[in-house]
Amino acid sequence: MLNFELYNPTNYVFGQNQIEKLASLVPANAKIMLAYGGGSIFKNGVHAQVTENLKGFEVIEFGGIEPNPRFETLMKAVEIIRTEKINFILAVGGGSVIDGVKFISGAVNYEGDAVDILKKRILFKDVSKVIPFGTVLTLPATGSEMNSGAVITIDATHEKLTLGGSALFPQFSICDPTVIQSLPKRQIQNGVVDAFTHVLEQYLTFPQDALLQDRISEGILQTLVEIGPKVVENPTDYKLASNFMWCATMALNGLIQKGVASDWATHMIGHELTALYEIDHARTLAIIGPNLYRVMFETKKEKLAQFGERVFQVSGNTIEEKAQNAISKLVAFLEEMGMETKLSQATTNYEDTANFIVNRFEERGWKAMGEKQNITLEKVREIVELSY
Repeated sequence: MLNFELYNPTNYVFGQNQIEKLASLVPANAKIMLAYGGGSIFKNGVHAQVTENLKGFEVIEFGGIEPNPRFETLMKAVEIIRTEKINFILAVGGGSVIDGVKFISGAVNYEGDAVDILKKRILFKDVSKVIPFGTVLTLPATGSEMNSGAVITIDATHEKLTLGGSALFPQFSICDPTVIQSLPKRQIQNGVVDAFTHVLEQYLTFPQDALLQDRISEGILQTLVEIGPKVVENPTDYKLASNFMWCATMALNGLIQKGVASDWATHMIGHELTALYEIDHARTLAIIGPNLYRVMFETKKEKLAQFGERVFQVSGNTIEEKAQNAISKLVAFLEEMGMETKLSQATTNYEDTANFIVNRFEERGWKAMGEKQNITLEKVREIVELSY
């Protein structure tokens, strides 16, 4: 196991009716920006609950943060915070809204061109230089409610880039599983697959003698396999909803990543499909992931076999056979969750996609990816073309 540090200061407030604690969680005398997305929080009653529990605070609302939040939109919020001297942000939404607020938090006091935060992958480590924020989660999926990373889209250049740093953890996150009751089926499907793939990125690498990390990862995966299809059909079932929400948080709150090398190439490639074709993030992962495991089979087969045995109870006479069966079981699960597993099922005019992605990665200097830095640009091309 590798050396590691574990730091996670987020106060995770889980369960029914926890939004009633909001006033005690927000700093006294805070001037708040209430940030949200397309308006679903008005339909499901969350906006009314939030504003009721923020009586006595000065609140300025900022709506319209997109799925795959846009740099250009977020900069409008940055200017409002600077002008109005706002000192706290409350993100009410799913991962996109929370990611957007992380960018806003870091950009307000950033000296220089704010696009460099993304282009140069700036890490924010000084809490005195960011605007503190909390979250009210409305869509389990990304784990952004309990981590310090974010993914932002630059509309002008169709790029999807990351930022992070230890200063960008939410101060608190209120996570009430009953919010999923009003979500469209597609969003719940996406949430399950997003969380599932987050675990795979940290787990499906190579044996690293991290026995507990493996078992925790497998526990999350087994739980999502068990409840995933059911929670899509029965989002009002609190047992299913609460386990789904906690799995999504645990998948990417940093715990299972400690002490091990992780991959993330599926996400890096998938982000380009979203930027190019506006395919839902989780659905890009379902398209790319299985084909990445096929192309990188030789370096991943031991963990693929373990994954197959422990999560899907596959059998086989050799490691290779078990590993191949694991990929087949994974594809079957993704399809059961309503995912497309080929790019041709999700968009048209995709024939030049591999060249575009390879060229873009080369321009950025991303020439070696994955847990062993052995996913070269040629491997990326092969993965994308296999995904057609």
